[in-house]
Amino acid sequence: MTALVEEGRSFADRPSSQLSAPQRRQTSLAWLGFTPFLAFVAVFLLFPTIVVASEAFKNKAGERSFTNLHKAISGEYFRAFRTTAHLSILTALAGGAIGLVLAYALVTLERPRFLKKAATTFSGVASQLGGIPLAFMFIATVGAQGFVTKTLNTWFHFKITDHGFSLYTFRGVALVYMYFQIPLMVIVMLPAIEGMKVQWREAAEGLGASRFQYWLRVGFPVLLPAALSGIILLFANAFSAYATAYALTSGQVNLVPIQIGFFLSGNTLDDPGLGFSLAFWMIVVVSSAIVLYNVLRRRTSRWQR
Repeated sequence: MTALVEEGRSFADRPSSQLSAPQRRQTSLAWLGFTPFLAFVAVFLLFPTIVVASEAFKNKAGERSFTNLHKAISGEYFRAFRTTAHLSILTALAGGAIGLVLAYALVTLERPRFLKKAATTFSGVASQLGGIPLAFMFIATVGAQGFVTKTLNTWFHFKITDHGFSLYTFRGVALVYMYFQIPLMVIVMLPAIEGMKVQWREAAEGLGASRFQYWLRVGFPVLLPAALSGIILLFANAFSAYATAYALTSGQVNLVPIQIGFFLSGNTLDDPGLGFSLAFWMIVVVSSAIVLYNVLRRRTSRWQR
């Protein structure tokens, strides 16, 4: 019996010393194929992060100091963090709520069948769209001379600027961010909603539970970790966005990525190390959000097994 058990052990469970030469060669080739990805991550993620963390702890004289780290979260720069957090929380909550409803509608939609595939494809594309193309789309649509703006003014004598809306302000940036926040939430929530088993509803109905009771005691608790992780991901996504906001406002909205961009482009005469300190604090915020996102996603995956 012991021999049979030993003979039936999986390849993954065998010690490396017991692997045959072809098996070791196959493992080596697998790691060799993975090397380009590791090199990419090291060059474009790990190394820049180490440089930022190192330079953030230096003052103008190049000495180790916490001066810039403290300055980066005080005064004008603290207001930049507050504005960026406000924008990120607003778009994460609004985009998360709308995206959750759309994802549920897509899962329960039966006809027309092509609509679900088309909406999922669009969500995958729109969630990655940003920068100058996205800014141009909205400027051409609801900008000062945009199609919708001119149409409302010509046909209905309604000027959106007279009602306090401008695409080049905080509210305008928030509106544009919703274009990629909502599809991203749809992509995140679709697997979680599709993973809900029909047997759960049937068991609840068999025990006499109403539809409201099912969602209150089963549906919402199961989807809550996935929804929270999606909102956290949207927060990190908005917090680190740069090109779209800058293309819309030319830096008139005080956001942390835009402040960092000023230092990178040399448009400020202040201490260059302050830009590294701003980037360091932004990395801390975004990394913390990503860690929390992964923790919640692992909890969600338990219900999808």
